[in-house]
Amino acid sequence: MEFKDYYEVMGVKRDATQDEIKRAYRKLARKYHPDVSKEADAEARFKELGEAYEVLKDPEKRAAYDQLGANWKNGQEFRPPPDWDQGFEFQGGGFTGADTAQFSDFFESLFGREGFDGAYSRQTQRGFHSRGEDSHSKILIDLEDAYQGAKRTFTLKHTELGPDGRPQVQERRLNVTIPKGVRQGQHIRLAKQGSAGAGKGDAGDLYLEVEFQPHRLYHVEDRDVFINLPVAPWEAALGATIEVPTPAGPVGLKIPADSSSGRKLRLKGRGIPAKTPGDLYVVLQVVLPKADTDKARAAYEAFEKALKFNPRAALGS
Repeated sequence: MEFKDYYEVMGVKRDATQDEIKRAYRKLARKYHPDVSKEADAEARFKELGEAYEVLKDPEKRAAYDQLGANWKNGQEFRPPPDWDQGFEFQGGGFTGADTAQFSDFFESLFGREGFDGAYSRQTQRGFHSRGEDSHSKILIDLEDAYQGAKRTFTLKHTELGPDGRPQVQERRLNVTIPKGVRQGQHIRLAKQGSAGAGKGDAGDLYLEVEFQPHRLYHVEDRDVFINLPVAPWEAALGATIEVPTPAGPVGLKIPADSSSGRKLRLKGRGIPAKTPGDLYVVLQVVLPKADTDKARAAYEAFEKALKFNPRAALGS
């Protein structure tokens, strides 16, 4: 996937004001509109222009894109880091009149087809009062927080237009209660922590999308948790009882005799807590000792003579 330099697409500098971006879009949109343009690549350029404008006209999307794109050039091979937008607070959701089906894979890898979920944008008007827009952000928590629940402080970034018409990043700190059993992708709602309302209208809500920090031991699928467990050849062959680390503390696990590398053992109910909790799966990884001493080599030679084992017998060799 190629990186797209939206500033280059629109022919503006990275420090352009929002008004300058709007004027550039209007000028280029007239030039490349498929109904009037005689340019051979008018339709493609018009779509590319609309995608660039969808990002740069929105101060929050623009600020997040700027943080990500400062070190990239147009056309370079690109993969967004999984936490690239962590802590950015986006107002509303969805897009404003854009045909999202025409957006590139690059755009969707950053903002998604529905524009940061698009599920929470709402505004209620009553007379001269209006409810503020909902906003949302992504937060990273430890897997252990989902097992036990926790109180954490997060710093969120949002944008405001400065006197020069350019978006400026502001920060605020929030104390958040992480509920026990929260899953990756789940949202935590903070009432009236979104955008301010107009008049006497209430503020919108803030929705925090939960993601787990990468863990050196575990990976998660829905409520199930997986761990690769190194075992010695004799533990796999003869069976053993081994202490296995879990996010809730160590647990004794019986390894059946004649187990092989890749065998999956289930610890029922040891996954992420819930009314019906997930399971924890232990995947055995048989680790061979090195034959780096005379004693070790002699042991392997004796092992070979005693068993006469051919691991390729099933292949006919």
